[in-house]
Amino acid sequence: MSTDLPRESGAEEPDTSPGESVPPAQPLRLPVLLVIAAVLLGLDLLTKTIVVATMTPGRPIDLIGDTVRLTLVRNPGAAFSMATGMTWLLTLVAAAVVIGVIRIGRTLRSLPWAIGLGMVLGGALGNLIDRLFRAPGPLQGHVVDFVAVGWWPVFNVADSSIVCGAILLVALTVFGFEPDGTRMHRQSAASSAEGKTA
Repeated sequence: MSTDLPRESGAEEPDTSPGESVPPAQPLRLPVLLVIAAVLLGLDLLTKTIVVATMTPGRPIDLIGDTVRLTLVRNPGAAFSMATGMTWLLTLVAAAVVIGVIRIGRTLRSLPWAIGLGMVLGGALGNLIDRLFRAPGPLQGHVVDFVAVGWWPVFNVADSSIVCGAILLVALTVFGFEPDGTRMHRQSAASSAEGKTA
């Protein structure tokens, strides 16, 4: 005797064919984000400590002629010496970035997004620590910069992390990679839009 019950006419059919399973959700990526941020923060603090202990402002060390050199600079502004008169505001912005990245990271499932946000978080924390604990005082501290490449403004590991992480995040957004681990295909999105307007 069959035990199958008749299906209701309005019941929805599962959107999978026989033998096809729904792919499992990707794991949360917050640990990856935090590890990357911690490594970059440690590298930033280590290099700044060495530079401050061994170098004197105004006495650069040439590494590759005049193109690449080390030079100690105390920077009151943002990355690459921008907004030098707004140190306290930049400190608050850096703190807001740290909080925002951690909140996003709690639900993050994309590995590339975790890498990008980890780079931004590590860099933001590195420069935030300078602003909080270096002279001339809390919220007014000057960031230690020491890498000079050609005409580019002097920067540090934290600056590089923020810029590279931001570039990665922009690229992920442009190519449709979502923080939840999925990817939005332009073609399918365009087809869906055309179907709605038809």
